[in-house]
Amino acid sequence: MGVASAAMTDDEAMARALEEAAAATSHDDVPVGAVVVVDGKVVAARHNEREQRSDPTAHAEVLALRDAATALGSWRLDHATVVVTLEPCPMCAGALWAARVEHLVFGADDPKAGACGSLYNVGADPRLNHEYTVTAGVRRDECARLLQEFFAARRSNDG
Repeated sequence: MGVASAAMTDDEAMARALEEAAAATSHDDVPVGAVVVVDGKVVAARHNEREQRSDPTAHAEVLALRDAATALGSWRLDHATVVVTLEPCPMCAGALWAARVEHLVFGADDPKAGACGSLYNVGADPRLNHEYTVTAGVRRDECARLLQEFFAARRSNDG
C-alpha cells in the first residue's frame, strides 16, 4: 500500500508561481506567474504572455484558468485555489469570479490596479452571485522583489 502524498501548501504553490513569473522575463513580459491547484495538485501553471502574444488579455491568471478548465473538462473551477504572484487586476479578479474559484492566494499587493483588496474587492462583493476567499501576502517580499527588479532593469535600459 502506497503512502498518500501531502497536499501542496500555499507556500509550495507560490514557489511554482514564482518559477512561472521568472519565465515571463525571457520574452520581456512583466513577471507574474499563476498556478491553479485542485485536490492539492497543480493542474495548470502559466505566466504573463501579453508581449509575446500581443494580447492584452494574456495575463497569467487568465491563461492558467483556461488551461485548468481544459484539463478538468469544465469551466466551473469551484474546488480550485488560484495562486498568483501579484494581486489580480479587475479583469483577472472577474475571471476568477466567472470560473467560480473557491480561493485565491496572492503574493505582492498591487496598489495601482489590485482588485482583491487594494482598490476593489471583487472576490468578496456580496452583490455578485459568487464570492471567493482571499489569502494575501504569501511570499510577498519575494514576489515584490521580482517585479521591482524587472522594472528597475527596464528603466535603466530606457535611460
